[in-house]
Amino acid sequence: MYDPDITLSPPHVEGVVTKGKLSKTLGLGALLSVSIGLVVSQGVMVLMLQGVGIAGVGFLIPLSLAFLLALTYIFSFSELSLMIPRAGSLSSYTEVALGHFPAIVSTFSGYVVVAMFALSAELLLLDLIINQVYPGVFPHMSIAFGVLVLFTLLNLLGIDIFARLQTALATVMVIVLLALGLAAVSGSGSEPALSASLPQEWNPMGTGVLVLVAMAIWGFVGAEFVCPLVEESRRPERNIPWAMIIGVTVIFLTIGLYAIGALYYVPQDQLASGALPHFLYATALFGETGKHVLVIAALTATCSTLNTSLAAIPRMLYGMAQNGQAFPQFKKLSRGFNTPWVSVLFVAAITGGPILLMGDNPGAVNQLLLAAAIAWLLAYIVCHLDVIALRRRYPQLARPFKTPFYPLPQLLGILGMLVSIYYASPTPEMAVSIFTSAGVVLGLVSLIAVLWIKLVMRKPLFTPVPLDEVLARK
Repeated sequence: MYDPDITLSPPHVEGVVTKGKLSKTLGLGALLSVSIGLVVSQGVMVLMLQGVGIAGVGFLIPLSLAFLLALTYIFSFSELSLMIPRAGSLSSYTEVALGHFPAIVSTFSGYVVVAMFALSAELLLLDLIINQVYPGVFPHMSIAFGVLVLFTLLNLLGIDIFARLQTALATVMVIVLLALGLAAVSGSGSEPALSASLPQEWNPMGTGVLVLVAMAIWGFVGAEFVCPLVEESRRPERNIPWAMIIGVTVIFLTIGLYAIGALYYVPQDQLASGALPHFLYATALFGETGKHVLVIAALTATCSTLNTSLAAIPRMLYGMAQNGQAFPQFKKLSRGFNTPWVSVLFVAAITGGPILLMGDNPGAVNQLLLAAAIAWLLAYIVCHLDVIALRRRYPQLARPFKTPFYPLPQLLGILGMLVSIYYASPTPEMAVSIFTSAGVVLGLVSLIAVLWIKLVMRKPLFTPVPLDEVLARK
């Protein structure tokens, strides 16, 4: 847990911009908006409604278990990010704990590849929703590319612009989702409810509902995106852990109310099978007005996810470049705004590429997205292993945050993530193709990592880097 007597050194003055280095400007509010904003996407809004459509009120059981699993990875990332406060995040922790190969593979496959497909799907889904509500108003794919270009430019203008935007986006998004849930539960929607009460059989699936933990966990992945911002955070020893803990707690309460509220207005079978259940929910609750409410929710969710990704992932690449694990161009900072501009443009480019290839069919990436999401959970497993390895290698090292009840959260986290991976496929028929796709992604990243480490870095694959060497890097 947080130790107030330990601080990260050297101390930094609030708002100071150091030439050639990232500047300390982010407080608890900005970091909290990052942890919330990345997690709650349109994809999450859809998946949570599908889950409650399958299990009814019983979906609160896997949702609660997923929340506890999220706390385990938050404890691990908090301990690691404050012990090794570097923008490279997982790559920096893992090179010290396990070596360069797992560091590169876990970071690229678990974040860069996932973001490539997740952000593209989010933008395509936003374009689809807006054109369904306002048909013929906007040119084909103009919304997707317009939003991408806008937030790329805004992130190039500096971390303070990002923080202001992210706080506003996350606040509006949570308010809209809470408004939907409260209006539904209280019966104050403009349209009549299906029923004045929830189904009497609250958990028809029995113990089988535990299988849905794999679905529920997607509602909590991504809070650790605050960790690559540690070099730009004020009082990170306090703000980094609390931003993630408070963030997932707010998400748990918001998603729970939002999902349960849907049961009052939309038949369960439609929630479970609908491609756009949040559209059904909003229109059943508020009629035609609900369409505009949904546009606000979709716009803020997608923009918040995109804004956070364009801030955090470039910082990961910046840190990896400093570690020698990626192209040195990724560590270039702009003169006026101290932003890793090459990394920002790279993430924007890999986001826009799939949109061009897929056209207006966001369903085309669903399989690849699920496959890449497996790699995300593998990255969480690596994070837990990092904590265990570093506790053994550096037992006496001062840690600003210590995992409570160590190593129980790490062991439960590893087990829970493995179970979630096993049940990642929505149907047995899709399992082979999803795991094959995941294998291809991991195989390609692994091959590139081996070649880079051996031919460019000229380092061993699995030899941990001394901690002092990583902390001494400028």
